[in-house]
Parts: sequence; C-alpha cells; structure tokens
Amino acid sequence: MNETIEFLKNRRSYRDFDENYVLPNEELQAIVDAARQAPSWMNGQFYSIIVVKDNVIREQLVKWNPGNPQILKSSVFLIFVGDLYRTKMVSKAHESPYLIDESIEPIILATTDAALALENAVIAAESLGLGSVVVGSIRKHGKEISQLLELPEHTFPLFGLSIGKPTVAMEVKPRLPEKAVVHYDKFQLYNYSLIEEYNETMEIFGEARETKQWSQKFSDYFAAEPVMITDQLLEMQGLLKK
Repeated sequence: MNETIEFLKNRRSYRDFDENYVLPNEELQAIVDAARQAPSWMNGQFYSIIVVKDNVIREQLVKWNPGNPQILKSSVFLIFVGDLYRTKMVSKAHESPYLIDESIEPIILATTDAALALENAVIAAESLGLGSVVVGSIRKHGKEISQLLELPEHTFPLFGLSIGKPTVAMEVKPRLPEKAVVHYDKFQLYNYSLIEEYNETMEIFGEARETKQWSQKFSDYFAAEPVMITDQLLEMQGLLKK
C-alpha cells in the first residue's frame, strides 16, 4: 500500500489544540492553495473560503456553537461558503438572466464544490503534521453568521474547519461495514445486521462524546420535526423561492 493511501486511511478528527501555537503563514497559504485546487464541476468553483483569525469573530462563533470551543482554541478557523454571487456578477456582465432560484441544482453544485475544497484542506493540514475538525453546526446560525461575515446575496455558509497543533492523541474511528457502503455495478440490498454490527463496533470503540448507539442517534435525528433554518437562510439569500 502506498504512503498516500495509508495516510488517508488514518485520517482522524482532533478537537483539542495548543492555544499558543501560531500557524505559519506559509503553511496556511499551502492549505488554502490545496483547497482551491480541488475538483469542481465545469471548473465553476462555486465556493469561497473565509479565513477567520480575528478572535472577536471567533468568540461570537463559539457563543453560537458552545459545543465547539475549538473554533476559538485552534490556530485558525476556515468557513467554507457556497458562493453563487460570483456567477451573478458573470450573468450581469453578460446581460443574461440569472434564474438561480428555479432549481435546487445550483445549491447542490455549490455544496459539492465547497465540500471537495474542504476535504483538500483537511488532507493538506494533516500532511503538515497538523490536526483539524469539521464543524457543521455553523449552519444552525447561518443567518447570523452571514450577517457577521457580511456575506453578499446568493452565498451561504456551509461548514467550518478548525486547524491547529493537536494536544490529545485520537484513534482512527471505525467506519460502517464495507458491504453497507460499497456496491459493485448495482445497489445491493443488505441485512440490517450490518448496522447492528456497527453499533457494537462503536460501543467497543467507546468515543466519550457519543451518548447513544449509532442507529439510535440517527433514528432520533430524522424523527425530529425538521428545523427550517437552512431553508430560511437560502430564501433570505435569494437562492430559494419563498
């Protein structure tokens, strides 16, 4: 097995960082450059990256996300934004209509491009001996964050990334059984026992922050009344029709 694949298979999330560690500018630049080189549909690059160094801004983000204190304690916090404002500028320059709210497709494009850039940043950071953790909970305060960061119309914050020097070693988290995820040629139905097997695997792994079985956690999540925060943000930003 080559070193790159071994490196990818051993990726893990870190939430405890050395608060005194200063990330060199050249390493931050290397991470951002790697993120920007990620694959993108038609080379559209439908995202922006907000590099948040200002502690006042980060403190406010932690107030909204108290379960993620690493937003402030890491060396830097990146916010990946779905960006369809840039193509609004393009449409205006070409004097063409911009039917951005006629379909969910542009939102999927922007989300996918941002996610690919995020993963490149994760891998680049780890290759430099750093640690990182993705913060998806920023979407719960997407409207407030959009105002805080002065995001223009047709943009929406998707996820954050804390990067820094880890202070606590983490184990590689087990993934679902391969047969529940990987299919050849056609989707293959599988027995629910694979999910029960994964429940047991995660219980043995014993991650302290998990208080429920894997299956119970997502059964509860999707049984709850949907919170329409993201829908409201997309409407506010002119990406969904009201």
